[in-house]
Amino acid sequence: MASSENVDSVGYIKHHLQNLQVCKTDDGWMWNNELADQGITNACENAGFWTFNVDSLFFAFILGALFCFSFWRVAKNAKIDNPGRWQSMVEMIVEFVDKSVKDTFHGRNPLIAPLALTIFVWVILMNMMDWVPVDLLPWVAEQTNVHVLGNEPHTSYLKFLPTADVNITFSLSIGVFLMILFYSIKVKGIGGFLGELTLHPFSSKNKFVQVLLIPVNLLMETIGLVAKPISLGLRLFGNLYAAELLFILIAILFSTGVGGFIGGFISYMGWAIFHILVIPLQAFIFMMLTIVYLSQAHEDH
Repeated sequence: MASSENVDSVGYIKHHLQNLQVCKTDDGWMWNNELADQGITNACENAGFWTFNVDSLFFAFILGALFCFSFWRVAKNAKIDNPGRWQSMVEMIVEFVDKSVKDTFHGRNPLIAPLALTIFVWVILMNMMDWVPVDLLPWVAEQTNVHVLGNEPHTSYLKFLPTADVNITFSLSIGVFLMILFYSIKVKGIGGFLGELTLHPFSSKNKFVQVLLIPVNLLMETIGLVAKPISLGLRLFGNLYAAELLFILIAILFSTGVGGFIGGFISYMGWAIFHILVIPLQAFIFMMLTIVYLSQAHEDH
């Protein structure tokens, strides 16, 4: 039988992992905190397709806009003789991404380098939200919800790490997947693209045998093709979701006495320092796989 402390801990974790959502119900569009205030739980989870994680979309959009604006300002005010620190850092990032594209992408497409830069910096910025203390922004949201909107404290939802939302990571990976399909057909033609799916990896000079191998090839190639966006989205989501969950678990230690506070502080600092590697690494992996997949789409055999 779980103790009340364990129940509170479970509730704390569930609350932090709950998105602020708006969904379409029989009564129209409603917020999940409004439904929770009416005693209706999991309403948006059962609403089907038309459910939007507003907090994830908000932070993803703000961070994307921050990236675009900051890089645009650097490009507009760039100085050759005496560049500032921010300009130097932006130039280092651009050169790093440009070199990665030149070393990996073997086709000719002026869109790939800007796309890789956008993915790399945007994913890094979204991942960096994991450094924000887990209770800080939810506390601000709770104060606003209670004192400004007049709702109950338990209906204050805010999940501010976009890449810990599978909808965000899959949106990115599906976008990459659509580009893979587009350039595969554009470069190779419909016949060439279908030939890749049906005539490889197994082939035979015997026409009859080759026809028999078509279903096998189609199955294997289709699985491999569909696995690209799935693995791309799940890898980023899984790493950041686990990181967020561990930060939440560490935060629970702070409420368990002096020993727990000290242990929680040490654990929090250690995990945050480790994230200096994790945050850019996951963005780099997502970017590199995108470049590799698009390079394969441009290869015309």
